Amino acid sequence: MVTTSEILSTLRMIDKQKLDVRTITMGISLIGCVSDDDERLCKKVYDKICTLAGDLVSVGEAIEREFGVPIVNKRISVTPAALISGGMKEPVKLAKALDSAAMQTGVNFIGGYSALVHKAMTQADEKLISSMPEALSVTERLCGSVNVGSTRAGINMDAVALMGRVVKQLAENTKEQKGFGCAKLVIFANAVEDNPFMAGAFHGPGEGDCAINVGVSGPGVVKSALEGVKGKRFDEVAETIKKTAFSITRVGQLVAREASRRLNVPFGIVDLSLAPTPAVGDSVAQILEEMGLEVCGTHGTTAALALLNDAVKKGGVMASSHVGGLSGAFIPVSEDTGMIRAAERGALCLDKLEAMTCVCSVGLDMIAVPGDTPAETISAIIADEAAIGMVNNKTVAVRLIPIPGAKLGDSVEFGGLFGKAPVMAVHPFSSEKFIARGGRIPAPLQSLRN
Repeated sequence: MVTTSEILSTLRMIDKQKLDVRTITMGISLIGCVSDDDERLCKKVYDKICTLAGDLVSVGEAIEREFGVPIVNKRISVTPAALISGGMKEPVKLAKALDSAAMQTGVNFIGGYSALVHKAMTQADEKLISSMPEALSVTERLCGSVNVGSTRAGINMDAVALMGRVVKQLAENTKEQKGFGCAKLVIFANAVEDNPFMAGAFHGPGEGDCAINVGVSGPGVVKSALEGVKGKRFDEVAETIKKTAFSITRVGQLVAREASRRLNVPFGIVDLSLAPTPAVGDSVAQILEEMGLEVCGTHGTTAALALLNDAVKKGGVMASSHVGGLSGAFIPVSEDTGMIRAAERGALCLDKLEAMTCVCSVGLDMIAVPGDTPAETISAIIADEAAIGMVNNKTVAVRLIPIPGAKLGDSVEFGGLFGKAPVMAVHPFSSEKFIARGGRIPAPLQSLRN
């Protein structure tokens, strides 16, 4: 039962504090589309997506009108493409079929041009990953991801080395768009199977035929709530965030259930992630500053973020029958006005962001680096982040954008939700010999939980 006070509170959050449902994402299994003929496989993929997701956008828009809840994106995630493309001569054909299906259904993005290689790579995995620079540069709405490590398996350093080269080539292939292709590629460790957020969404092999996953966001709501407890002890700060997260998640649960009913597709999860936008007042950094930091990135930032992330999860888990995905606080630099300002002031650097990823929901996200950054340096940054995820048994990710021709101090406008990226410094010292070793970094002792 939704009470009158909850309805009024939700209306205030939507009207004044930028609460929204960031995405309704339909997950679709493509396992049944496998074929040894490229054209037949692509047709089966296209037909299945268009059949199942044909009404996704219209249903989302109807719910938005009827309930008054903004739904920013409608998206699709599919089975990791490497699991169905093993027999393909040209995986890029599958990429184009997925992109065409996204356009036909009208969704904003489709995720799942992905490979899970945390232990080793099959020939199909390697072929698909090698095709990513072309696939993500010739398509408009397709997103991809690669899982290179896990707590159970360790870190696949051969895949890490390959991903550094892939990121560099993708940036070069999309240099006319300032390397924007890299914004559609995420490198994970401990990737989850039900994440509704792009660019890392895919419909994991442990999922069913189809599911509706909803991602809710509301940094502005949390900041507004904290304005009412200025100077209070952290116990009260945590309780305030928990109560706010509960209210936000209730909105997601309502939308998810309604979308599931109207589309006749099982309800999957609600992902409560404080995902910022470039809009003023919709910033995770400003939540941290509301706790008393002069600027995000100064000493105390990691502790504040840890409190925020934990309280969001505790509040959200009580409001939905199935909370999943990533659920917590995102810290994408280019998409958060507070993060952008902190980086421009010199308070936020790559090393501090890496420390913050130990306690946030994802990792090094939407970070622009100089265009001449070596592939081995990018691989080493990926390895560092994967090690944090592996040892701490948490999901981490890297979405770096080496901007062709850009240097430290430059700034690049991507527009829309992708925002503005200040080019951040990387260490000038080489990691080439480290990355050249290859092999696998063994799983940590805490992986032995049987």
